[in-house]
Amino acid sequence: MNRESHLEALTAAIDRLAADAAAGGLDTPVPTCPGWTVRELLAHQGAVHRWATANIVGDHEHARTTEPFKQEGLAQVDPVRWLADGGAALVTALESAPADLEALVFLKDAPSAREFWTRRQCHETTIHAVDARAAQSGRMPSAHLTEISSPVAGDGIDELLTGFLPRAKYQLRSEVPLRIAVRPSDVDQAWIVEVSAEPLVSTRHTPDAVELDDVEATFSGSAVELYLGLWNRGDELVSDDAAMLARWRELARVI
Repeated sequence: MNRESHLEALTAAIDRLAADAAAGGLDTPVPTCPGWTVRELLAHQGAVHRWATANIVGDHEHARTTEPFKQEGLAQVDPVRWLADGGAALVTALESAPADLEALVFLKDAPSAREFWTRRQCHETTIHAVDARAAQSGRMPSAHLTEISSPVAGDGIDELLTGFLPRAKYQLRSEVPLRIAVRPSDVDQAWIVEVSAEPLVSTRHTPDAVELDDVEATFSGSAVELYLGLWNRGDELVSDDAAMLARWRELARVI
């Protein structure tokens, strides 16, 4: 995906999140984020949007933490409108950002700052829009009901596997080294995830280059099913190793 595609997907996700949050009700529990209500989901996402905008525009005072923004969101009479306003300001900041933007980036294998923030907020918002849909329906949503495209899903899998989970803070480990193949059925992408006593390492491949005899577990499904499952927002991911999938769901959680 390119920057324009990320911006398009981000804008669509903001709209979905706002619409589903309004339909679900502010006090409704969010099944995919245990302990949260829709109001708390909106406060979190709106705070992240405002924090990201502060980083993009160089507002160092407000770029330090999301907490003041979160408290602002929790106090809103209309948090759906507050979410939408912050999302619109974020999109404007991203559209106006220079190609040589100098700003914080915090994932492994990160692109340049402008591309990093555009991609990160695309997937941050897409995943939390799934949370809003889960709240509205009262269960984990099926992949075909999320309105997420296969290219967006494939890109989000890549960000998770090569950017998020290799960070030391994530504790998916194994004393006996093992390899997991992640193989979407509908995009020309695949990954090998190496799990050991150290932070995991993910490498990109084409599907035909992944030798299943050389891995201990396989995660498969459509790109959207894998995207939701790997981010712990869906249960349609298929694995030939139920124990490894259970460990993933416990230890590879990103809120």
